[in-house]
Amino acid sequence: MQVHKPAPSPGFSNTNAPENQVPYGYQQHGPGIYQVLTGFETSNRYEIKNTLGQIVYCAAEDTDCCTRNCCGPSRPFTLRIIDNLGHEVITLQRPLRCSSCCFPCCLQELEVQAPPGTPVGYVVQNWHPCLPKFTIQDEKRMDVLKIIGPCVICSCCEDINFEVKSVDETCDVGRISKQWTGFLKEAFTDTDNFGISFPMDLDVKIKAVMIGACFLIDFMFFEHAGDKQQRMGVWQ
Repeated sequence: MQVHKPAPSPGFSNTNAPENQVPYGYQQHGPGIYQVLTGFETSNRYEIKNTLGQIVYCAAEDTDCCTRNCCGPSRPFTLRIIDNLGHEVITLQRPLRCSSCCFPCCLQELEVQAPPGTPVGYVVQNWHPCLPKFTIQDEKRMDVLKIIGPCVICSCCEDINFEVKSVDETCDVGRISKQWTGFLKEAFTDTDNFGISFPMDLDVKIKAVMIGACFLIDFMFFEHAGDKQQRMGVWQ
């Protein structure tokens, strides 16, 4: 497998992996000692790796303490993705919005900029009474892909898969997976592992938006609130 850089405009590295493998995955760092001792939510940090386990990017949440602890998993954020040279190559921006099916007029949305300041796509939550559904859009707000998750989001000894489909939802294109990491790690830590798979011929900008979708799904369903309870679905 070779790692190469596409055209510099998206500011995003590509991986020459076989189609439908997991070319990228990220691991969320566990809570720091301050968060463990005080219970105050600290900003999240991540490592983004290729299929060889090599770190290709690091990501850090940019929010203030008040926002993190008052808004919890629903908080607005700016998340900065940085390459190994220390350059910010992707910026994710999430405004403060609802995510419950009870509020269809103000559902989740995330903007992906690559390089920072240049929007390349959006992740938009679609209303559904039971299923978590999202649309991947390009920079012109044209629908490109759909993402559909399970009705009940419960991590019990197996991965939780969000299927990436064509716009008409008839063809499977890829997958975003919350990976099962073992009972002890799942029960007693706030550290999560995710995997993303997509075709190699997918536009590199849309690949960046797919990574943004993975982060949005993490915050919506796997970012523990103050009571440490994981959200089970859009109906909560």
